[in-house]
Amino acid sequence: DTNDLFRRSDDWSEVRPEWGLAGNAAFIAAPRELTKSLSLGGRSFLHSYNYANDPEFAVLEQIMTAPMVVAHWINMQYYASTVDPVHYGSGNKTVHNVVGRFGIFSGNGGDLMTGLPWQSVHDGKEYQHHPLRLLAVLAAPRAAIESVIAKHQLVANLLTNGWLQLIAVEQSEFYRYTEQQTWDEIATCAANSRLAAC
Repeated sequence: DTNDLFRRSDDWSEVRPEWGLAGNAAFIAAPRELTKSLSLGGRSFLHSYNYANDPEFAVLEQIMTAPMVVAHWINMQYYASTVDPVHYGSGNKTVHNVVGRFGIFSGNGGDLMTGLPWQSVHDGKEYQHHPLRLLAVLAAPRAAIESVIAKHQLVANLLTNGWLQLIAVEQSEFYRYTEQQTWDEIATCAANSRLAAC
């Protein structure tokens, strides 16, 4: 029921009202045709992108430097809050007190915490988020992707330090960008242009 959904989203007694980002695993910027027949289980950030309509690759640059980076931030927040909830999480949501809009205390004091509450990553029985580094899939020429990486040190750092995994889809071939700034062809996907084969 839609009314119940809206009521629960504003209800402070609901400790698990939002599961939308738990389980995030991939960021895909590609023609919708590539993923439309797949069930991605709500685990992917999707951007409809066709490089044929982007001759200067300005849209690709915007995608790689804004939504792809934000998706990485979200992924890392969930990753850290799952891997080390004591240091990077924020404990039990039911006893949170907001401090200056930049952190929370548990109860009326203690250490300032900035991570996600336990209820955002765990349902009381099992984890709802499994920690893994975000996989970005970009359907674009490798040369265009490399050009964006060369212009933006932040993106380069995420890739060369292994915080973000990148796959390029180019002419129905799949390539993985390595930490050594080279491309490895993914042979198991090379014969099929759909992600379902990967």
